[in-house]
Amino acid sequence: MKRMTDVLAVLARIALALIVLKLLVWFLEPRMAFFPLPGVQETPADAGLPYRDVRVDTADGETLHAWWIERPSPRAQVVFFHGNGGNLSLWLDLYAELGRRGFSVFAPDYRGYGESTGRPSEQGIYRDADAAVRVFADRLRQEGVPVIYWGRSIGATVAAHAASRLPPDALVLETPMPEARSVLRTNPVLWALSFLSSYRFPTSQFLEPYRGPLLVVHGDADTIVPYEAGRRVYDRAPTADKTFVPIAGADHNDLHVVDPGAYWSAIDRFVMSLPGR
Repeated sequence: MKRMTDVLAVLARIALALIVLKLLVWFLEPRMAFFPLPGVQETPADAGLPYRDVRVDTADGETLHAWWIERPSPRAQVVFFHGNGGNLSLWLDLYAELGRRGFSVFAPDYRGYGESTGRPSEQGIYRDADAAVRVFADRLRQEGVPVIYWGRSIGATVAAHAASRLPPDALVLETPMPEARSVLRTNPVLWALSFLSSYRFPTSQFLEPYRGPLLVVHGDADTIVPYEAGRRVYDRAPTADKTFVPIAGADHNDLHVVDPGAYWSAIDRFVMSLPGR
């Protein structure tokens, strides 16, 4: 009887430790996944581009801030989902270059980023994407011009989610991961804790119903999301119309900076190959 009591006491301690650890992971996961910067530091006007602010209301009561950079006779219309750090201002150089190259760009900030209300979470940013693509489709889209969902890093997962709900004409994913655990394998502690996390970021799962054109771009020197992870996203994507472009020497955030010639040539080829172009 005493031995049974001792075993039960050990099991109770283990269960209590797991509960405490689970609660700790729940507390830490949004703080480790998202690094929002409040406010607006620069706008497209600082880059010489006309734009307008757009407010997006989500299904759960948040209000997102977005930019709409509309170009005359655009080559394509891009709905851009940025990564997990900063805000819209951080990616102004890329939005501005897209605008200069003839793309109209709709770029929303996630909840808790920039001037958007709320706090970010995995399910929350998916709701943000749902609201953003609906506002774009209902209020901004120009008929007869291809629509590209474009996401980078965590934004690639968000773009893939959006494509599974309201398919675009094409999809561009930069530095994507197939799922969150794929970037944690080199850290045994985080890898173990990931089994207690509710965060998944299942890019490859979201891509399962998508059959349209897909471009995956990844730096071969990426220190955040391994190059092999991006390659797995490409390999697992079921669409037959897909292209993988490596950027030599590029890390996680500088694909368009390290080799702009290779980067923009890949974009141009992809856009020119779209149906109707």
